[in-house]
Amino acid sequence: MTITLPQPIAAYVAADNAGDDAALAACFATDAVVRDEGRAIRGVDAILAWKAESKRKYQYTVESLAVAEAAGGAVLTGRVSGQFPGSPVDLRYVFGLKDNRIATLEIQG
Repeated sequence: MTITLPQPIAAYVAADNAGDDAALAACFATDAVVRDEGRAIRGVDAILAWKAESKRKYQYTVESLAVAEAAGGAVLTGRVSGQFPGSPVDLRYVFGLKDNRIATLEIQG
């Protein structure tokens, strides 16, 4: 089954899986906020540092399982596989979009 993701979300998943910092940075608004594991990461530079640390630590990939529209964005269910206890896990990625970029992202377990 093929899942059609909104363009900024498709670009985010592809860039994240490829470890492509330039492409990942282009997905986010300059003042974007990501919430993950109880913390808020603000701004593109901080988001790139968080992603680099997560990739180094967990060596993960994300497989898109489902997507649903939400007010101002979309919710992606993704299967995350990597070097961490309990792998793989299904997570919810709640995206807020603005001007065809990711303005907010909350990752929920």
